[in-house]
This record gives sequence, structure tokens and C-alpha cells, in this order.
Amino acid sequence: MSKDLHFSAATGIHQGDRASQQDRVHVFKSNREPRCLLVIVADGMGGASGGRKASDQVMQTAEQLFKSFNSKTDDAKKLLEQIALDAHMVIGLTAVTSEQQPHSTFAAFLTTSSSECYWAHVGDSRIYHFNHATLINRTLDHSYVQALVDCGELTEEKAQRHPKANILTRILGSKSVPAIDFHHVEKIKSGDCFIACTDGLWAYYSVQEMGQILASLPPREATEFLIQSARTRSNKRGDNLSVAIVKYD
Repeated sequence: MSKDLHFSAATGIHQGDRASQQDRVHVFKSNREPRCLLVIVADGMGGASGGRKASDQVMQTAEQLFKSFNSKTDDAKKLLEQIALDAHMVIGLTAVTSEQQPHSTFAAFLTTSSSECYWAHVGDSRIYHFNHATLINRTLDHSYVQALVDCGELTEEKAQRHPKANILTRILGSKSVPAIDFHHVEKIKSGDCFIACTDGLWAYYSVQEMGQILASLPPREATEFLIQSARTRSNKRGDNLSVAIVKYD
């Protein structure tokens, strides 16, 4: 990463109007590489304790595997894949040994010392890449409504309000091993901003609105504003919501 390119990061989380908190979010910082970050959000499902166990497992797996990672010699894509698959396996074992049916989404991005960014996701937690207020790319949900959008039967706006918006087609902890979607940003640039968030947050924002917020506020203020506004718009029916933002300038 260019020596004159600096980053700032922040996370935010809120229980919403749910009885328990099943989201998890974290920014892991490498002990050996100051510019190497692993950012993850996980939205747990399967009852109050089951969902939390699933999202906890994602974070524990990530922390364990990231400790020995070196972005100068190791494969970033393989690390993200291993985190997802190992967490999937352990969540599945939890389901076998208990009466719960734990599942979790997975959305993670990793920045390297050479100014690259890799991301991976399963489910409907999202990663967005903006440059200033302009959307460069984002993940596509593994969901029933996204499939309808893809085939032209539904618009993006209607998909967010669809009664079956919570039906996922891929998830960690499912009976079959989920396919993981990957993306690679070859060079992080000044003005780039990466955001990972659960559906409890992104459901309340258009791409244009989110881009304007991220461009105008530093990460800490942006996380607070996004969460507060989502809480207002949810009209006391909001889901758990979590967000992590990393901004470069």
C-alpha cells in the first residue's frame, strides 16, 4: 500500500427491536502488517442462542486463522475460503449435537500490504465498494428475491420490501456446502471506502444515499448516522444491525 495512503476504520452494532443480539462484526488487525485488515460481519439465525452460537463461530474461526496469515506470502482468497468452510463445518456440527438449527451469513473483506482487497460472502450480508460517493461494486445476495431480480421479475427497490426477502439460498451451516462468491480489487485508491453490513442496515438505504453518507462523514460518524437513521426508519420493527467501514485517503 502506498505510504501516503492512510485508512480509518470503525464498527457499529445494534440489537434493533429483537429480543436478542445475533449479529457479530469485527475488524481484525494483523500484528505483523499494520495495513493488513480482516473485516467480517455475520448474521446468525436459529433461535436466540443458536443464531449467536453460529455468528460467534464465524468470528472465532476468523480470529484463529488470521493470526498466522501473512499477506506478502499467503493466499488471501484461500484464507477467506477456509474461514467460511471451517465455520460452516463447525456450525453444522453444533446442529447435530443440539436441538437448535444454527446458521449464519458471512461477509468478509481483507486488505493487504500491497494495496489489494479481497472479499468473500455467503448469504445476504453485503460488502460495498465506493470511491467517494460512487458505487464501484457490491456483493449480490444469495436470496430468493435476488434470484427474481436477476431474471428481471423484480426491481431492486421492490426486492427490499418483498415479504420473502429473508429467504436465503446459501448459508453457513446448511446441509450442503455453500458456494462462496469472491471478488478482487487489484489496487486500493484514495477515496475508496469498503463497507460490510447485515440486512438490518442496508435494507433502509439506496446505493446513492449510502454513497453520499460515506463520502461526507468519517467512518465513526458514518456508522453512528447509518445505525441511527436505520433505527428511525424501521419504526420499531428493526432487525439486529451491524456495520464495519474502512475508508482510504
